[in-house]
Amino acid sequence: MLAQVGVAVACAGPPPRERAGPPPLPAPQVAPAAPPSVDDPYPAHLTALRARLAAAGQGDLTLIVEPPFVIATDLPHDAQARRAHTVRWASDALERDFFARRPTRILDVFLWRDAASYQRGVRALTGHPPSTPFGFYSSDDDGLFMDISTGGGTLVHELVHPYVEADFPAAPPWLNEGLGSLFEQSGERDGHIVGFTNWRLARLQDAIERRSMPRLRALLALDPGGFYRDPDGLNYAAARYLLYHLQQRGLLIEFYRRFRAAHADDPTGYATLCAVLGEPDLIDFQRRWEADVLELRFTP
Repeated sequence: MLAQVGVAVACAGPPPRERAGPPPLPAPQVAPAAPPSVDDPYPAHLTALRARLAAAGQGDLTLIVEPPFVIATDLPHDAQARRAHTVRWASDALERDFFARRPTRILDVFLWRDAASYQRGVRALTGHPPSTPFGFYSSDDDGLFMDISTGGGTLVHELVHPYVEADFPAAPPWLNEGLGSLFEQSGERDGHIVGFTNWRLARLQDAIERRSMPRLRALLALDPGGFYRDPDGLNYAAARYLLYHLQQRGLLIEFYRRFRAAHADDPTGYATLCAVLGEPDLIDFQRRWEADVLELRFTP
């Protein structure tokens, strides 16, 4: 789902061994017109993708291979390198900490330089206008589509979704969108991807101050229809900062792995969350969590 983003920086500057945004990586390789290979699926995919793009009037996009993705973009060369770096850094970090399985099919990452080219490109390739001005992942269209001028956080957020789809297909929406939202403002700490506070904090703090924050157990139990009926983004914000709380206490990776293993018996993650937190339930924990959230700060 969509993620409005800012620049991926920590609000007060990173402490030692913490880096805001991906580290520098070698320049990507622009996809060559290589001959087909029995063992390598990418040449055939690139040939088919070039034909699809040409038929849609998008034949000027540059293709860059970053397994398990192919980036297609109209960005200038230096910006291509930066965004390809982000894809590789985020993929490596997510696979290292969370996802034992990567997407089983090659997915295309379409990065357009501005809103106008994004609107045109999405219409040409999918047959309908985008439902968000920022970006989205479409399993049906085997791709991620975004206006990359909105920032790299959109890209990292959307990269999470095909990984969750492959690694934890039964994950409830609060976890899927919570992880995506957590890493839309992210960096690196001691070699691990971490989320920083971001613009979603204000919405959650407002709900807590107004005493309109739902019970966490109810949030975890929402089905997709309930979770995505979220016009002001409170569900996203609450899911994000619940996972942020686990991250800051060194519990997030353990929680994800234990929940994935226990999902058949714990489909919402409630029992696993209580166990990881060492709590009999979430009632008292929610009071403390809300107090902690009110102490957080984000400066755009």
